[in-house]
Amino acid sequence: MTTPHNHAKPGDYAEAVLLPGDPLRAKWIAETFFDNPRQVNSVRNCLGYTGTWKGKPVSVQASGMGQPSLAIYVHELINLYGVKSLIRVGTCGGLNASVKVRDVILAQGASTDSSIVKGRFGAFNFAPIADFGLLRSAADKADAKGLRYHAGNMLSSDIFYHADGFAGYDKLPEHGVIGVEMEAAALYALAARFGVKALTICTMTDCLITHEEIDAEARQTSLKDMVELALDVAVEA
Repeated sequence: MTTPHNHAKPGDYAEAVLLPGDPLRAKWIAETFFDNPRQVNSVRNCLGYTGTWKGKPVSVQASGMGQPSLAIYVHELINLYGVKSLIRVGTCGGLNASVKVRDVILAQGASTDSSIVKGRFGAFNFAPIADFGLLRSAADKADAKGLRYHAGNMLSSDIFYHADGFAGYDKLPEHGVIGVEMEAAALYALAARFGVKALTICTMTDCLITHEEIDAEARQTSLKDMVELALDVAVEA
């Protein structure tokens, strides 16, 4: 059962898994939110944990940065460990001035420049989208919590430092793309391929248009709100 990337045993993961990119954020989520957390994976320091939230089993697994890394963990979680719902939790940049720092973005769809998605479909432009049930649940719970959120199209880019700066993205805001990160499109494409549920929830921490950004303390508070939202969705999936 073990792979070069994961030494967890069968049954070590819950059917619902949160996917932060940062291994230390996975550790923080487990230690801050889970009851009785136990570590299930440490290969390459991409840490994985399982515990309970509000009495229901849930796991968290670091995915690393970018779509190639996430695709490895998502493929194995689905096909080797039986995971049924995957929720990426992370940060993103803003591509719309109406999206403010600390706002939550629910990625309804994920555009991408990655060949991981477009290389699979030949002449077709496949549109990776979130699971509607998870998306609706997240929106309802965000309303109930009084969180400021936006549901819309996210860009999953393979490029962090774009050679053309913001000009490399200039047509995307004109077509309603509200944020940029590096993983959602691959997550949605794999979830569609294997018939499981997926959603990406991000906190906007810096705006590429206004150049507004939040400090470390505000970032941590915002992440706490986002993770609690994701956990509430995950355990009811």
